[in-house]
Amino acid sequence: MRVGVVTFPGSLDDRDALRAVRLGGAEPVALWHDEADLHGVQAVILPGGFSYGDYLRAGAIARFAPVMESIIDAANGGLPVLGICNGFQILCEAHLLPGALTRNSHLHFRCRPQGLQVVNNKTAWTNAYAQDQEIVIPVKNIDGCFVADDRTLDELEAEGRVIARYVGGSPNGSQRDIAGVTNPAGNVVGMMPHPEHAVEALTGTGADGLPIFTSVLTYLGQQAGVR
Repeated sequence: MRVGVVTFPGSLDDRDALRAVRLGGAEPVALWHDEADLHGVQAVILPGGFSYGDYLRAGAIARFAPVMESIIDAANGGLPVLGICNGFQILCEAHLLPGALTRNSHLHFRCRPQGLQVVNNKTAWTNAYAQDQEIVIPVKNIDGCFVADDRTLDELEAEGRVIARYVGGSPNGSQRDIAGVTNPAGNVVGMMPHPEHAVEALTGTGADGLPIFTSVLTYLGQQAGVR
């Protein structure tokens, strides 16, 4: 199975994401921001970094890249899409996910291992975890504070669309300790922590992030079986 990883000007973690895809058992495919062609991939990852220098707002310019027009159409048609950190910001700017990511409440950059609780293991990107499983994945952000109006937050809670919460306190002030959310269909997921930096023991962070990259293969296999 082929999983694409988009590189924008300013992407920092695209190579890490490509490697994580390979370790998860799929064929990684590099996608370029200025090309609309998705090259037949079966899933897409928007990696972390500072796309287009995060001018205007984080992810605001990347949302209009030619590749995003194709991704938006494909995601609405069921393509699994994962946005990590800056990728999460882009998905919110593209209105594939609700809410917004704003400056950390303490106004400082945070880079540290972070405890998470997986509260929705039914999505394309989280099905390899146990419900309510606690894991540790690094965070590194300055615009990682997830915000939304109360009605949207209540809807996310009621519909089970919060996929993970911070454990032991939010590193960025996110409302209701939300670390990631999904769309109603469960194929589009955004998360602020970086699972691609937790795919093997060698890095010192363990491999708690690897199930993100194996989950999508299970999901794609199930979808193929349905067809």
